Amino acid sequence: MILKVANEKQYINMKKVVDIKKIVTLGDLKKSGYKSKSIKEEIRENLIARIQKKENPFEGILGYEDTVIPDVERAILSKHNILFLGLRGQAKTRMARQMVDLLEEFIPIIAGSEVNDDPLQPLSRFAIDLIAEHGDDTPIQWLHKSNRYGEKLATPDVSVSDLIGDIDPIKAANLKLSFADEKVIHYGIIPRSNRGIFVINELPDLQARIQVSLFNILQEGDIQIRGFKLRMPLDILFVFTANPEDYTNRGSIVTPLKDRIESQILTHYPKSIETSLAITEQEANISKAQKDIVEVSHLAKRIIEQVAFEARTNEFVDKKSGVSARLTIAAYEAAVSSAERRAIMHNEKKTQVWISDLSGIIPAITGKIELVYEGELEGPYEVALNLLNKAIRTQFTEYFPNPDDLKKQKKSNKKTSVADESKAAENPYALITKWFDSGNHLDLLLDMKDTDKIIALYKVDGLFGIVKKYFPQADEKQAALLMEFVLHGLSAFSLISKKMIDGKIEFKDLMGSMMNLGNIHFEEDDFNDYA
Repeated sequence: MILKVANEKQYINMKKVVDIKKIVTLGDLKKSGYKSKSIKEEIRENLIARIQKKENPFEGILGYEDTVIPDVERAILSKHNILFLGLRGQAKTRMARQMVDLLEEFIPIIAGSEVNDDPLQPLSRFAIDLIAEHGDDTPIQWLHKSNRYGEKLATPDVSVSDLIGDIDPIKAANLKLSFADEKVIHYGIIPRSNRGIFVINELPDLQARIQVSLFNILQEGDIQIRGFKLRMPLDILFVFTANPEDYTNRGSIVTPLKDRIESQILTHYPKSIETSLAITEQEANISKAQKDIVEVSHLAKRIIEQVAFEARTNEFVDKKSGVSARLTIAAYEAAVSSAERRAIMHNEKKTQVWISDLSGIIPAITGKIELVYEGELEGPYEVALNLLNKAIRTQFTEYFPNPDDLKKQKKSNKKTSVADESKAAENPYALITKWFDSGNHLDLLLDMKDTDKIIALYKVDGLFGIVKKYFPQADEKQAALLMEFVLHGLSAFSLISKKMIDGKIEFKDLMGSMMNLGNIHFEEDDFNDYA
């Protein structure tokens, strides 16, 4: 099928404008002055042009500006095949797919060729015979860059026939040809990706004997199919991806193959909350209807991102497996949907993601983390809840005074004079903890109307006061969210208790809750620190 040029009627090659609709034969192509380039030369030249124009060749890839992207650019300039080595969810495949943007918009191929034969440098027996028969009248097609990309997920059942090719007995019967005729070959996905980019994902999962079949292709560009004396110097940029866990445990890359992959590039997770926030904002699938109803505060977004950072260092989570950026993306979508569901239930036209709505992200967490043995004993739900609480605890100190610092200060003051103690800063949480210590409790239903929640929060002594002290410019909605955040933060620092039961979150005094638990050992100072 001849590709038609949409909007763009002209194709620029070698600084010469060519109307590709008028070039339909080999003779036309020769007259146009077209010159062939290898795939690696083509990508190299286009990358150089991008760099000179100060353009980012990998738009939308965040957090790699000073690490991975420069390594990839060096590999492309060196005309190297590339291995991306990194944990899951580190944009390895996405980087490979975006290399398509560095290809020319269109290239000419012999019409009907299965391996994208260059009209000026044919490889296959089909193309060679066609040119021998028709000469300059040989028909050509123009192949768009989007069709010059091949990808295969390496699985144990992948065969040499899938990748390289095999004899097709049906073709031989239909064409009435001998099995010794080259025309009976059915080419695999690699030859069909000639003059393009070919990606093999999760390379270590490919059986060793299959990996061996790639040796000649990488080194010499040759393919070997059955007993044919076949030499086809394929023109392909190979990109491989691998997970270090797979690399060391479930499989391996055979040494001779690894030696033939010129550049190994290490990927990584976002190094800052800000980068992680930008990635989630870019990738999350939030509809316009959801955006119109649900407002997501910067605070809620940061807590969601912090969950992934906590998971990557948590003792219950398998660090070798990694924690994908997909966790925070799915969690963000779930938080928005949790708030949307509540708004729909109460016929509210506007709402926000409350801290209590983050309980709705637990299923997104449990499905995205691999647990070690101790984590399995704890249970996925408990580990996910623990990660959320740790995220709240970490972010709490970015907004309010660190309760642990106050605790240390209190213990230190016990060893000093009364005069020194009077100089100590007043505990900003005293009124709140005292309210709970007096036997009061607060129940926040997960599906509570916004107005009812705000009324309930104002019942807690000192809660509004601490928010206005540190965030005097906060409006009513922001203040209410921060008030709820204070309660979750104090529970994360064990100043009050928090329980999630039967569709509600119950906040109570810590001492009463601990006494009810029975067999928990505690020190007397633990109860006196915040008196």
